[in-house]
Amino acid sequence: MRIRFLAQTILATLVGLTATAQTVKVDPKVTTYKKVSGISGNLNSIGSDTLNNLMAYWVEGFNKKYPNVKIQVEGKGSTTAPPALIESTSQLGPMSREMKNEEMDKFEKKFGYKPTKVAVAIDALAVFVNKGNPIKSLSLQQVDAIFSKGRKGGFAKDITTWGDLGLTGDTAKRPLSLYGRNSASGTYGYFKEHALFKGDYKDTVKEQPGSSSVVQSVGSDKFGIGYSGIGYATSGVRAVPLSDEKKNEGAAFAATYENALSGKYPLARFLYVYINKDPKKPLDPLTREFLKFVISKEGQEIVVKDGFLPLTAKMETEELTKLK
Repeated sequence: MRIRFLAQTILATLVGLTATAQTVKVDPKVTTYKKVSGISGNLNSIGSDTLNNLMAYWVEGFNKKYPNVKIQVEGKGSTTAPPALIESTSQLGPMSREMKNEEMDKFEKKFGYKPTKVAVAIDALAVFVNKGNPIKSLSLQQVDAIFSKGRKGGFAKDITTWGDLGLTGDTAKRPLSLYGRNSASGTYGYFKEHALFKGDYKDTVKEQPGSSSVVQSVGSDKFGIGYSGIGYATSGVRAVPLSDEKKNEGAAFAATYENALSGKYPLARFLYVYINKDPKKPLDPLTREFLKFVISKEGQEIVVKDGFLPLTAKMETEELTKLK
């Protein structure tokens, strides 16, 4: 699910909000979480690696309010979330992409209703280069020609060296060193669909087990380039501004909060937690309160501290209606 369609309804919330993820502030209209009585028990969370750190931080914050609650977090990839929900081995299914139709169908076949999708944060999926790399921007069509075999984005030729991207000197002859995620990752799937135009990855992409591994690899490789959530940025890498040649007159935009909300940054996405909620029954109190905490002001401040982008008050209101 891309964020572009929300732009008209939420641009007004940008007043007073800063433009970069590093200095972003949570919308002051987002509600403050209020502790309730009678919350105890255990929860399991199985799913996205991108969300793994966030889930751990949210659990830590939630435990300060409810020390008798135990929540276990496992983040091996978004693909692991749907089976865990279907098999009832987890109550929380973090995903960095939307469930596929076949995943939804399997869930519905088991329970007779669809899983509930709760947006918990915003991510600007970034294309990272080493901090010393001078490249100014890339188009999605170039990104496709860098990472994919088929160039379904329509770029004229394959891109294999930094000279193909306009760099000069000794760097021009150097091949691009490609880093990405493995197929269990929701980020892998999202990037394949939106940056590779549903094309196939090149065999030369070095698949990494986690988001942080991609960024660390690029940070230690002068000629590296890879993709990962903006929350995993480090001082050793730089997120390249991206453009879409078919939109915004080909202008490139940085991976900032403002550009994500407006839809100008082409790889903005929601991050989700899927849950099993019977539409005929209220959500169990522990799951409800945890997710209310996640999308509250305190939970969204954790989002910002972890380098991701927070929900607006309008988004929070929409997600709260799913938790009744």
